[in-house]
Amino acid sequence: MEKSAVSQGSTDVCVRITLKEIYECKCEIATQPNQYNNHKQEDNGDKNYKKSVHRLAILVPFRDRFGELLIFAPHMKKFLDKQNIDYHIFILNQVDRFRFNRASLINVGFLEVNKDFDYIAMHDVDLLPINDELLYSFPTNGPYHVSSPELHPRYHYPTFVGGILVIKREHFIQVNGMSNKYWGWGLEDDEFYVRLKEAGLIITRPQNISTGTHNTFKHIHDRNHRKRDMIKCYNQREITRKRDRQTGLNNVSYKILGTIKMSIGDTPLTVLNISLMCDKLSTPWCECDKVVGSKDGKSKEKKKLNNNKSATGL
Repeated sequence: MEKSAVSQGSTDVCVRITLKEIYECKCEIATQPNQYNNHKQEDNGDKNYKKSVHRLAILVPFRDRFGELLIFAPHMKKFLDKQNIDYHIFILNQVDRFRFNRASLINVGFLEVNKDFDYIAMHDVDLLPINDELLYSFPTNGPYHVSSPELHPRYHYPTFVGGILVIKREHFIQVNGMSNKYWGWGLEDDEFYVRLKEAGLIITRPQNISTGTHNTFKHIHDRNHRKRDMIKCYNQREITRKRDRQTGLNNVSYKILGTIKMSIGDTPLTVLNISLMCDKLSTPWCECDKVVGSKDGKSKEKKKLNNNKSATGL
């Protein structure tokens, strides 16, 4: 069965790929990037209905993970449509040649959409909430960490703020977004935790949730099929263990190569094709291909988990 999907290249076209019994996927070029088809809850005679006064942008850093996206999109629509939230999902698709940079993609996504939304959810594509007690409502009192260490299926250290974090626009601006120095996998969320703490922002988490680490979220990442880029080259390990006071929202360098509206099943999405720029004088580790025999390149994910426990010393 043939289904449509958005291209991973730097063009604004749709391509045809073969998928078996997944979801219908349609896409088209967005002629007005700032006009988003947001999900809006409707009354439908529900006595408990309350109109949402806030708009949520779900920012999903992404590269080459269509199988997970095809699961993520309909799941999130089904989950969030139970809540009275005005939201839209943005796929932040990195199309350059450099290593994946989750933090910079979130910075770019925020800059591109924040005028139309007053809060964001920084959301991994492979983490699916399955307990309806988890709320994505406006975080009035400060950043709200949905996938808390007490609930996340893998990461349980107390300073963990990765996975799914909801934060309002002014707070993301206040901390100058995220560091742009984290090419490859890991640690960008730990540095962001330090930014939040230094700004005096109180991070809250779900309380009195009826589920635990094994049945609150579904983690759909297959690390055997898609290994994480954990190589450390040049002086990357040393630099990324420190608080970054040079980069953030105000100086992320990028180009938008295309904005595409698409749908997976009945879930509307907007894909931003993002080409990040790398200053190799400050972060030469945006490319590690030429580094041979690096001991750091042999690091294992298990070692990263242990190191994270002391990552607040950035």
